[in-house]
Amino acid sequence: MRDVLAAIDADRARHVDELKDLLRIPSVSSDPAHAADVRQAVEAVRVAFERIGITARVCETGGHPLCHAEWMGAPGKPTLLVYGHVDVQPVEPLAEWTTPPFEPVEVNGNLIARGASDDKGQVFTYLKAAEAWLKRTGSLPVNVRFVIEGEEEVGSPNLPAWMMANREAVKADVVAISDTSQFGPGLPSLCTGLRGIASFELEVRTGQTDVHSGTFGGAVPNAIHILARMIDRLHDEEWRIDVPGIYDDVAEPAAFERESWSALPQSEEEFRETSGFLSLLGEPGRTSLERTWARPTLEIVGITGGHQGPGHKGVVPCRAVAKFSTRLVPNMRPARVIEAVRRRIAELTPAGVESNLQFGHGAPPVSIPVDSKWIAAAVRALEAGFGKPPVMIREGGSIPIVTFFVEELGIPCLLLGYGLHDDRIHGPNEKFSLKDFHAGIRTGAALLHELAMI
Repeated sequence: MRDVLAAIDADRARHVDELKDLLRIPSVSSDPAHAADVRQAVEAVRVAFERIGITARVCETGGHPLCHAEWMGAPGKPTLLVYGHVDVQPVEPLAEWTTPPFEPVEVNGNLIARGASDDKGQVFTYLKAAEAWLKRTGSLPVNVRFVIEGEEEVGSPNLPAWMMANREAVKADVVAISDTSQFGPGLPSLCTGLRGIASFELEVRTGQTDVHSGTFGGAVPNAIHILARMIDRLHDEEWRIDVPGIYDDVAEPAAFERESWSALPQSEEEFRETSGFLSLLGEPGRTSLERTWARPTLEIVGITGGHQGPGHKGVVPCRAVAKFSTRLVPNMRPARVIEAVRRRIAELTPAGVESNLQFGHGAPPVSIPVDSKWIAAAVRALEAGFGKPPVMIREGGSIPIVTFFVEELGIPCLLLGYGLHDDRIHGPNEKFSLKDFHAGIRTGAALLHELAMI
């Protein structure tokens, strides 16, 4: 391990330069105009694997391709499957970026670029960890497979089918995923739970076409007014979700979790400052960590209708659309939530108004047992990589494919996040701490060693 870690430390500058090359590829998976860029990013990963002596191939799916790589030269040892993605979110609003989003720059110890933290920088740590082992010893201490996809940011629609059709290629004892965050700077973290998600689009229609507001205003229902009232009633006056049945399956955190969370070094004001918002608001009687880690939410994420161009237009809009999503916690299932939301929308739709609710993507929540040998190995690896033992946390976000690994393939997952909550993933000026990038590579190398000891 000393030689491997020394190799990692000696190659720090090169690791950053190679990550920059990957970050320069504008692999926005949600935009068809960037389909070739997503493919280029996947191909770049394949080349990087081949360069260090790991067999890799680009695999076609029903959408964007993925890279599958493997080194299986450790008979009798466990097999680790590393999952990650090289597709990224759109960069808009472009005007809010201080530097070009696909021209990575180093500022105050951070690498700024779209995809730096989510997820190119984090998944790249495993490739560099494997490289260090191969460079120093000529082999890896365990068998390792990689699945690096190009569709995570659009919900991984084709990955499950590909894995089911290629079960031998993804057969493993444990999965490692680094697509989450540390609790804070200097606090390496092991995530033991993810919230699930169910997303919706609600269309309200009050007529066949927009009409003149002078001729008809005040005498016909305005679709935006109707929609606003409907979505307002999805919460009560104390900001609890007002959808009957939605809390029925919610599991409260265990006593040891609450105790552990209360010891974490973060105040409500620090949470607010990290968010960048002017104030905090949410379910009463709950801390911000409980609200984001252990309680369901319903968030309106977009609303459109009527005239959106410059200047004024005197119309009564006949159509308005809201997009919203629910985050689900342990014991909740998307199907039950979807049905509860459908019933509530039907109740809220006034007579003489048409509403159409469409379900988007969804994933159940994930709970990870903390008493497994895999978790113990991850704890030791994080301590080796970061110089201190990790804290146990949950994440409020969703990684749908984790549910597939656990429930469909029966493979336990390790969620070792190296990012930070202020990395501004999905927003302008996304960043990744170079200190944590290097520590992540060391952790990946140590994880291979620790798994070999099992």
